[in-house]
Amino acid sequence: MKIKAAVTEGQGKEFSFEEVELAAPKANEVLVNIVATGVCHTDAVARDEAIAPLPAVLGHEGSGIVEEVGDGVTRQEKGDHVVLSFAHCGECNHCLTGHPTVCETFNELNFGGKHDDSTHRLSKDDQPLSTFFGQSSFGTYAVAHERNVVKVDKDVDIALLGPLGCGIQTGAGTVLNRIKPEFGSTIAIYGAGAVGLSAVMAAKIAGCKTIIAVDLHDSRLELAKELGATHTLNGSNVDVLEEINELTNGGTTYAIETTGVPRVVRQSLQALRPLGVSAIVGVTPEMDIDVHNDLMAEGKTMVGVIEGDSVPNVFIPELVDYYKAGQFPFDKLIKFYDFEEINQAFEDSKNGETIKPILRIEK
Repeated sequence: MKIKAAVTEGQGKEFSFEEVELAAPKANEVLVNIVATGVCHTDAVARDEAIAPLPAVLGHEGSGIVEEVGDGVTRQEKGDHVVLSFAHCGECNHCLTGHPTVCETFNELNFGGKHDDSTHRLSKDDQPLSTFFGQSSFGTYAVAHERNVVKVDKDVDIALLGPLGCGIQTGAGTVLNRIKPEFGSTIAIYGAGAVGLSAVMAAKIAGCKTIIAVDLHDSRLELAKELGATHTLNGSNVDVLEEINELTNGGTTYAIETTGVPRVVRQSLQALRPLGVSAIVGVTPEMDIDVHNDLMAEGKTMVGVIEGDSVPNVFIPELVDYYKAGQFPFDKLIKFYDFEEINQAFEDSKNGETIKPILRIEK
């Protein structure tokens, strides 16, 4: 079928709108009429650093309505409202033990450009286009395996829900699925973008007593306070390490680092109390860590977390329930753009003007 898609022709190039061909879903696959899709930092990295084969149709926070199901599909049916999440094999040891975010073929399935049968679903002028995260949601329709298609309640606006498939589940899942802070514990969250603010809301759900948000933008820190942060620190104005030590009488028990900035990663470790845990979720370049002083001497732990260590078909409906109950108001992070404004949405996100852009896709 012919669809409209935002195509990334080459490294660093702006998105161009083109008519491309989308093949019908094969066995165990679902065709989704995309209603909206979130814009994520990973899409920008894929475009600018070519971490996936190009040309490609990027996008990995899609939401929409099931249009057609392939043979053998049992999880969805036509008319279901769904969120698309990351691809995983469903068969390796990690998938079978509830950790699909570290699937043995995660990189191949999400960044390799092909579906799990090693074929393409997208093409232009008979030349293949790469698929991203097993979905390529920067298009009017997408084909994905039923494993990474999550059925959600129809009584919530489906246009809101795409970011639950990646950025928002990363922040919330890192708190609720991986570090699991005890009631009354202390946590610092570095970076108040979509991932960090989702972590703030999750920390409030978990019952953390002290929730410290750290960022360089006062507007984001104000929103963090509204969403549950008990304290906010602007890293350009104060000594963050000194302030956290004073606020917590010696450091936080937990930290979540979302920026990927080496100096801030070290700071997240140094501001922990003994036996504290820092979860690193931001893409971080190579850096030096003083293993003895920053980790061993006080028994601290640094852990990497991908996609919030989530099982999307379990966790995303839970986040929707929290949203419906008024406990997870992630809609406050969102700004809508028309699909044709995709390049502007990326620019606004890069400049910090928008926390979480969502593209409304009109057919």
